[in-house]
Amino acid sequence: MNMGLGLYQEQTLKLVMTPELRQAITILQFSAVDLMTYLQEQALENPVIDLQEAEIPVKEKKEATTEVDWKELLNNQSNTDYSVNKDESAYNPLDHVSDSSGTLYTHLEEQLGFVKRLTSTQRQIAQYIIGNLDERGYLEIPPMTIAGNLGVSQEDVEDVLCVIHHLEPAGVGARSLEECLLLQLEHEGLDDEQTVKVISEHLLDLANHRYAKIAEKLGITVLDVQRIADLVRTLNPRPGASFQNTDTRYIIPDVSVEKVMGEYIVIVNDSSLPRLSINRFYERMLQEKSSQDETRIFINEKLNAAMWLAKSMEQRRLTLLRVTQAIVDLQYDFFEHGIHHLKPMTQKDIAERVQLHESTVSRATSNKYVQTPRGVFELKYFFTSALSTTSGEATSSESVKKRIKLLIEQEDSGKPYSDQKLAEMLEGEGIEISRRTVAKYREEMLIPSSAKRKRFK
Repeated sequence: MNMGLGLYQEQTLKLVMTPELRQAITILQFSAVDLMTYLQEQALENPVIDLQEAEIPVKEKKEATTEVDWKELLNNQSNTDYSVNKDESAYNPLDHVSDSSGTLYTHLEEQLGFVKRLTSTQRQIAQYIIGNLDERGYLEIPPMTIAGNLGVSQEDVEDVLCVIHHLEPAGVGARSLEECLLLQLEHEGLDDEQTVKVISEHLLDLANHRYAKIAEKLGITVLDVQRIADLVRTLNPRPGASFQNTDTRYIIPDVSVEKVMGEYIVIVNDSSLPRLSINRFYERMLQEKSSQDETRIFINEKLNAAMWLAKSMEQRRLTLLRVTQAIVDLQYDFFEHGIHHLKPMTQKDIAERVQLHESTVSRATSNKYVQTPRGVFELKYFFTSALSTTSGEATSSESVKKRIKLLIEQEDSGKPYSDQKLAEMLEGEGIEISRRTVAKYREEMLIPSSAKRKRFK
């Protein structure tokens, strides 16, 4: 066998992902919020691009089939508005969202300013305590440690902590869940002896609905334990959570579905996106004959990148429009009659209908929401698995979940349905489903088991 180095010619066929193609795929899977951020980044990198707020909304109800002259479109600012169906009303619901910039520390510090007869040392202890509360509003540092750090007595720390326990929100400064709940009951004047004993000694049994066990140990009735459990559910185990300054992500629907003259019309909601145009300065430089060759080459490269960006945006809009329209056509009964008429549907069904690849459908529906007459839904919501029926037809898993929830809401609280009983009831309605599937759907809807749903009368 001869082994050696050599040169050979071989023909192969492979798909090369160009930067432009990667950009088009990336833009397709962006939501409206992510696309806005991406456009701003591109405007910073490409000086040729100008982003302006849309002024003239353009309403489109049908897919455009004519060819687009992208150079003319980009050079003409009056035609570069990609906004669709912009609401004529100036009302913006986000303008009426309250400001939650206040922190738990500032809230408690403000209340301490109204507390009289506190010495400078006590105020220093109070500020140290409220500065060490965690996001729940709990104090995890022992008073002995605080006293050692500040060089004061433990009694002084306990006295100041008692003052903080009487501040709002009720339960702040607690060192455990039990203490947090007891402080809230004391604040409401509901800290009777039975309730205090149940929370202090049997909170875990209460959470697991072991009402009979608690009643036997304390010598009270099961109804008394159930009453205490109902009271505990009204309390807040995390009193400081409402002061967390987390970024709130508001859903901006990418597509809207409206019923007009008995027909459902799909409208791509890109009114929130800025319009893309060419910077006039670079346009004049490109037209000047005195411009250097290197400058013209640079501007041409950036202009081509801007043109491809605009084309990718338009392709995203048309793809999203076609995919959503196909979903509406297949789920017409859902839009007319509700979730019980949601049909099983896969991405393959939509891909075959619009003649696209499944991966393209997946990207077009990823992280995108649609506003419909029945509410706002994620586009992925409409892709559900199928369950067989006795008639040989298929039903959607989402409609089955809705039916399980409705049956549980209508059950006798004293004798709640078990998962096996729910499965039998659904089979009586023609839906073939196992007990394990019922339990899975119930847990996905965060509905407790029958043992924990039982109510004593």
